[in-house]
Amino acid sequence: MLPYPTPARPDWRTVLSLPVLVAALGYFVDVYDLLIFNIVRVPSLTELGLDEKAVSLVGGRILNFQQAGLLLGGILWGILGDKKGRLSVLFGSIITYSLANIACGFVGSADAYAWLRFVAGLGLAGELGAGITLVSEVLPKHLRGYGTSVVASVGLLGAVAAFLTVNTSGNWRLTYFIGGGLGLALLLLRIGVLESGMYKQLRETTVRRGNFGAFFTNSDRFLRYLRCMGIALPTYFVIGLLATFGNEFGKAMGIQEAILPGKCVMYTYIGTAAGDLFSGLFSQWLRSRRGAIGWMLAFTALFVALFLSGLIDSATTFYIVCGCMGFGIGYIAMFLTVTAESFGTNLRATATTSVANNVRATTLLTIPLFQSLKNVPALGVLGAGATVALLCFTLAAWSLSALGETYGKELDYSEGAGSVQ
Repeated sequence: MLPYPTPARPDWRTVLSLPVLVAALGYFVDVYDLLIFNIVRVPSLTELGLDEKAVSLVGGRILNFQQAGLLLGGILWGILGDKKGRLSVLFGSIITYSLANIACGFVGSADAYAWLRFVAGLGLAGELGAGITLVSEVLPKHLRGYGTSVVASVGLLGAVAAFLTVNTSGNWRLTYFIGGGLGLALLLLRIGVLESGMYKQLRETTVRRGNFGAFFTNSDRFLRYLRCMGIALPTYFVIGLLATFGNEFGKAMGIQEAILPGKCVMYTYIGTAAGDLFSGLFSQWLRSRRGAIGWMLAFTALFVALFLSGLIDSATTFYIVCGCMGFGIGYIAMFLTVTAESFGTNLRATATTSVANNVRATTLLTIPLFQSLKNVPALGVLGAGATVALLCFTLAAWSLSALGETYGKELDYSEGAGSVQ
């Protein structure tokens, strides 16, 4: 006997509506443009005249500029999404990062490159949160999991497209032009997308919208906000640390063949795309967001333990495990759906957009912690990775255990009270 009643077969014509498809394609372009610098960092900076040491140092600085843009943009676009509407973010963010990426194709100095990646990060911060918020509000409550799952699984394939584009073209400037062009082309599709009816009704009231400070003035709301971030910590631990530094882990394991970080990231994202599709369907079958995320966390923990055990002895197995870890963290759409379902309409975009980018930026903490711990003789690379993993999974388990179930929750309500300012 199933632990939850089996839901009725979904109406895929409703699930695959224009808002869902446009949000999915938007996230596809978002992921493509987000990862371009990671892929072309070395050839682009080398062409700008930097030596090997400078490529590493300046490349890290430019990446930090992009991450800073994501952090700031996550707050700004979230507030704008609640104050002015979800569509304002979907249009404004894609124009911002598309033009910034096109400009990156003309860049001639490292300083200009850094500031353009900051602007690109600022724009990229708005895409996913606004898309998930809109899809959550326009779909019937029993279909939300299907819709957001489609958005994430299609969108994450943008990572694969980015790698293939770079490898095929062999021209880093062209890859920026393609990414920016894809974004501008997507604007034509967005013209036909309508604003969330739920948000339109809220706009006619005097309820205060987009107040970021509201997360810090109420303990229950603050804990909900932290827990929504906490359940996602393993996702960017796997992507930003284990996959990105795959070459270091492969060397620590004694694997003879050189491990390519780019290939690790690609296999991880392929797994994540499949996992996001599965987790959405799984949560609908279970009729539980918490249950689906719990199983995905357990699956991820199993393969992270295998990854850090030191038992992997070949590059092929290494990449396969990266794909399996990617599948496990394939609940990115799910944790953002939970975030959207955890807050009222007047704070929903602010919460979902800022949480999405706060989680992306946790690498600013996990990577320095890993780099510090790996120099401890008793730990080394594998021990340092295991220590950071234990911290991330412990916080994720605590967050999930304390977070309420949101499956099937009615979303037409507001947080607190007060007048628009």
